[in-house]
Amino acid sequence: MVQPQSAFSDSGSVERLQAKRRPVKLIIQIPCFNEAEHLGPTLADLPRSIPGVDIIETLVISDGSRDATVEVARACGVDHIVDLPINKGLAHGFMAGLDRALREGADIIVNTDADNQYRAADIHKLVRPILDREAEFVVGDRPIPDIAHFSRHKRALQHIGSWVVRMASGTKVGDAPSGFRALSREAALRINTFDSYTYTLETIVHAGLSDVRIVSVPIGVNGETRPSRLVRSIPDYVARSARSIVRTTLIYQPARSFVLMSIPLAVLGTILLARWLWLYVDGSPRAHVPSLLASAGLLLTCVFLWIAAVLGKLLAINRRLLQDIQYRLRKFDAQLNEADDERR
Repeated sequence: MVQPQSAFSDSGSVERLQAKRRPVKLIIQIPCFNEAEHLGPTLADLPRSIPGVDIIETLVISDGSRDATVEVARACGVDHIVDLPINKGLAHGFMAGLDRALREGADIIVNTDADNQYRAADIHKLVRPILDREAEFVVGDRPIPDIAHFSRHKRALQHIGSWVVRMASGTKVGDAPSGFRALSREAALRINTFDSYTYTLETIVHAGLSDVRIVSVPIGVNGETRPSRLVRSIPDYVARSARSIVRTTLIYQPARSFVLMSIPLAVLGTILLARWLWLYVDGSPRAHVPSLLASAGLLLTCVFLWIAAVLGKLLAINRRLLQDIQYRLRKFDAQLNEADDERR
């Protein structure tokens, strides 16, 4: 009896299947604002080949730069340039880069900073979990305790901020403020940010609550080339980061946020009401009206917060539906752009 021949029995089958495999394109994007001095060395350090990646291209986003950032990018042979007319902030530049990278057919997008603070040789560590289908979003975990130019206060704030983001997002990201990260095409199509200050915290919370698989990988850093533009001072950084986390939590988890805010008010209001009832039943000669009014005010505020939680839950459902629509529109727009490029 003749046995059926396996699809892989001849030596050329594997080669034919590999030939049909769609080439994997990686685009490394670099948001810039007046980075003409540092952009050249940053671009020079980028890898030219990575195992599992067939095409590597570079993308520079000039966020309203007033120096020669764009000219330096062109002189260095950057594949794609987004030249925004005015400065709108790091988060806006990050999202503009994702949009352009998707239009250019990127399968994986790596984001790094223009000041060359992240070790470009570790980009392969970022893309490996995506290539192995272990994650859709990878964040580079810096060795915070070993970074010489980080003050003790900044190191503590980095750890506290990352812990808060982990609690808000349900992820295990070790270094939430790290801008050295990789996203799969699917993750990039779903990511949003509404914060003009920074994209780092919000995108992790959004991804974590949208069931995007996130992992961290250890990466190295280079020496400091210039002071951070995000951390003008420790109090300013704490205030801005706290506002970003609170805003993000309210946007993506409104019901949980309002319920949590109501708990201490409900406890205090119940204690004051129980005290008033006890004194009233005990026959106290005083009316204790202030306690009754305070209890009523606290419990009434709780009712308003619970109503806000219900409305927030409904809005969250609506937001998920709108995100799905946005995802489909982004995907269609990117596919349409790729088809136009192929026709040309």
